[in-house]
Amino acid sequence: MTTRAGFIALIGEPNAGKSTLLNRMVGAKVSIVTHKVQTTRARIRGVAMEGEAQLVFVDTPGLFKPRRRLDRAMVAAAWGGAADADIVVLMVEAHRGVTEGVERILEGLEEIGQGRKIALAINKIDKVQPGHLLELAKDLNARYGFAETFMISAERGHGVEDLRKWLADELPEGPWLYPEDQIADLPMRMIAAEMTREKLTLRLHQELPYQMTVETESWQERKDGSARVDQIIYVVRDGHKGIVLGKGGETIKAVSQAARAELEEFLDRKVHLFLQVKVRPNWLEESERYSEMGLDFKDGNT
Repeated sequence: MTTRAGFIALIGEPNAGKSTLLNRMVGAKVSIVTHKVQTTRARIRGVAMEGEAQLVFVDTPGLFKPRRRLDRAMVAAAWGGAADADIVVLMVEAHRGVTEGVERILEGLEEIGQGRKIALAINKIDKVQPGHLLELAKDLNARYGFAETFMISAERGHGVEDLRKWLADELPEGPWLYPEDQIADLPMRMIAAEMTREKLTLRLHQELPYQMTVETESWQERKDGSARVDQIIYVVRDGHKGIVLGKGGETIKAVSQAARAELEEFLDRKVHLFLQVKVRPNWLEESERYSEMGLDFKDGNT
């Protein structure tokens, strides 16, 4: 039996559908999925099996023009994930086409493209006419020599199996990197924090302060098989604390219930989730916060 294994980096602009594709490939929710940009901070790895091949996905932060330390660290993590991978998949939104951001990414691919296969996945194909798709694929392939091009809908699953099979065939021969039943190498504490942050994002929409993070402060296993999880939501201003709490605490209560329900489904057991909101004006300049998110604080330097 010949086994294959390797790392696959999904790169693209924010909202290109990388997290949705990762979750569909893995068959479980391991990456935060929202309609706001810049939601994926850490390099989340999801593990999928395809025949005798083990596909380890690196879901990188969306590539965009960085302005703050956190932005710079996220962009550095994205390119670092791509440079470390065996195969890179560039995801482009069909209806947005070749934006300035996509052009910047294509320039970056020239630097990391040596020695690894780079595929193109045009996502959200249901949003455009077939003729437009063919023109876009032709344009992108004229700009960069992709190993293969796929037309997909990560949300609906169209074309995803073809992409998964191709990736499995292209990975290097070698032993599996993780146990067969493992779907992510993130600590459960971080996955739980990501789930809560997603619920905050979905609940607050435009009000949500980007300068907010969630940390799992403690995780206690109980004798009855349940778990007690304590999390802190850090915001930079008192005004943001009020937004997260909501009138009479209704927002944080709803967020806690939704996050707990998803965590219980994920773990298949009872969870007691307790959330606190704390004002920490300078958390964006604290190296420990970056470590919690799997980012390198030094990468945020100008």
